[in-house]
Amino acid sequence: MALSKVNFNSLNVTPSASKALKFNSNNNGLETGDVGGSLVLLQTITASSDSTITFDSNIDSTYKEYIFKYINVHPSNDGKHLQVAFRDGGSSYDATMTTTFFRAGHAEADNETYLAYRTDSDLAQSTSAQRLGIFIGSDSDQCCSGELHLFDPSNTTFVKNFIARTSNTYYVDYHQDEFIAGYANVTAAIDGVQFSVSANTIESGTFKMYGVS
Repeated sequence: MALSKVNFNSLNVTPSASKALKFNSNNNGLETGDVGGSLVLLQTITASSDSTITFDSNIDSTYKEYIFKYINVHPSNDGKHLQVAFRDGGSSYDATMTTTFFRAGHAEADNETYLAYRTDSDLAQSTSAQRLGIFIGSDSDQCCSGELHLFDPSNTTFVKNFIARTSNTYYVDYHQDEFIAGYANVTAAIDGVQFSVSANTIESGTFKMYGVS
């Protein structure tokens, strides 16, 4: 007869909204475990008038996915772009990329909305940095925040895919939601990630790197 009902009181588990019921490693019993992958904080960098924010260690085969969170990034001057570049060995952050860039916007005055692809913010087999947030405002209350996912950077067979999403206070008092996807077109391992603001400095902001277990 097939088992149709499980009584939690007969199991040695503690129900939790953040846990799932699963078989144990021996496949002979049940236990509770994390739902999906958990984030392991590897490094935090706080910007203070920096030209670049660089993560150049702890990016290896330990994790198949790395997440970089950038929080309240504030440029020194108006209308600058937060951008990212990758290192594939050596000392230069110039791994070749091909990317896409979409944005949605809404004016504070409620007089304009848009959803558009920006050809001036994508890359095609370029060694330039990829824009993550464009035309960020530098008023005291303006900034951008978001996250970038980098997949399997240590593999030496495939290109290195990444996606990013940024919430941005556009310098002319618009909100922008920006969507970026692409790949570093290299088979060498990616071992460094560098953030910068175009022709400017990052006056303030917090950058965090996580491994996804």
